[in-house]
Amino acid sequence: MQYRRLHQKGGTYFFTLVTHNRQPIFDNQTNINLLKNAIRYAKSRHLFSIDAIVILPDHIHCLWTLPDDNDNNAVRWMLIKSHVTRNLAPIYKQSIRSTSRKQKREQPIWQRRFWEHLIQSEDDYRKHIHYNPVKHGLVKSAEAWPYSSFHYYVKRGLYNIDWGESEDNSGGSE
Repeated sequence: MQYRRLHQKGGTYFFTLVTHNRQPIFDNQTNINLLKNAIRYAKSRHLFSIDAIVILPDHIHCLWTLPDDNDNNAVRWMLIKSHVTRNLAPIYKQSIRSTSRKQKREQPIWQRRFWEHLIQSEDDYRKHIHYNPVKHGLVKSAEAWPYSSFHYYVKRGLYNIDWGESEDNSGGSE
């Protein structure tokens, strides 16, 4: 199957990355900190801004804006995923098995691909990300999920603290 990605220099993208077999790798602060370090590492090598992020136990959603002269989000994800994999693979080696990946000497921490969506409008932007922990039944409100940029949005006055409680803001994200 041929995957086609939209490339737009300076574009804002919504991403979903899922762990291999939906293992709850990001269910603890140590691994979340490792992910944050991996993101900082990638940002130090290839500039981009993270506009929003939600880290769930088995997947990540985020909105990025790339520099005006660049449209290569794949290299950034490669750096993040490989950094996390190098640091987590020894821990999860015993609990995660994948014959085909083992033959190729890959460590099964992530699903192979990621889902992306080029943001087209302000409405499109606002519908992504922050409602996801509620949608998955992890919390009753976006405010209750600690691993989210939602709190930053509230502090900046972009959302009310009760955002999403009276309307469906799921926006179709996974």
